[in-house]
Amino acid sequence: MAKILPDRSQKILEAIIEEYIATAQPVGSKSLTRNHGIKLSPASVRNVMAELEELGYLVSPHTSAGRIPTEKGYRFYVDTLLQVNDLNSLQKDQIESQYRQHGLQMSDMLREASRTLSTISRYTGLVMVPRLKVTIFRHIEFVRLSPRQILAVFVTQSGLVQNKLVEIDEELTSRDLEQITNYLNHTMTGLSIQEVRARIVTEMTQEKALYDHLLRRAFALSSAALVDESTGDIIIEGTSYFLEQPEFSDLKCMKRIVQTFEQKSILIDLLDRGLDAVGVQVIIGSETKYSELADCSLITAAYSGKRGTLGTLGIIGPNRMPYSTIIPIVEYTASLISNLLDTDND
Repeated sequence: MAKILPDRSQKILEAIIEEYIATAQPVGSKSLTRNHGIKLSPASVRNVMAELEELGYLVSPHTSAGRIPTEKGYRFYVDTLLQVNDLNSLQKDQIESQYRQHGLQMSDMLREASRTLSTISRYTGLVMVPRLKVTIFRHIEFVRLSPRQILAVFVTQSGLVQNKLVEIDEELTSRDLEQITNYLNHTMTGLSIQEVRARIVTEMTQEKALYDHLLRRAFALSSAALVDESTGDIIIEGTSYFLEQPEFSDLKCMKRIVQTFEQKSILIDLLDRGLDAVGVQVIIGSETKYSELADCSLITAAYSGKRGTLGTLGIIGPNRMPYSTIIPIVEYTASLISNLLDTDND
């Protein structure tokens, strides 16, 4: 549990963090008394700054007389001091305007969400693509490519399309595939993929399926077609914004960040953590548990559809992010995407 700081220490810590967020320069006592209305002498401010440094909230970079926040300082600021700004009507309209095009498929909507998060924040936008198991079954079609090879085309309720090649043990005619397609689309539409799989398992044990050759083949084919082999995917927009941050001006540091984004698995893991979380989550520095992102913060929120959580979206940038403005952008975008998925894809 974080130590409760005296009021004047909290005020000075808050002022240092907010000035450092704005300037990326170490903050000195004179700047605090001049720019932040702190009614203490510079000497008294320096004493408080020294105490905050001793407690681990601040650090002196090199030989500078100023201080900068530590990860512990940012965490205290986010948990205790931060006042989150509400988005104004212009900001909301700027976000909403990207989705006014009717008939957007989910894949287009999620890519637009990542792009919008990045453009408005001027950091990197991230959106997790829903895994197959949490999507809702709308339609499946089987195309015969060869006597023993079938192309399964699966469409979710929200418009995601997945193709999968399925090898079969016995030959199926085009008529067989048509009957199988009609049966599955009639009985499975509107169920989540998890529910479809559970029903397939149950139905295959029923007496009718045991004696109906076509039913057995329908269940076997659909079971193979709906296997989710992916480890997840993520849409990333605005990686170039990292180049604008002084923290990442070092070539080695920038290279490390780019490589992390290219391999994606780390970012997918971080977004996965937010699937069951309530509200906006803020992960700072080493809390990511990845050394590659020790100087980065990630702000995420889950988005959902009619059947529950589908994925997570967020913004990643330096620890020196303006949390008070980034948090509401993430929160509002997640809420907007959830509402659109709940109403536009019936």
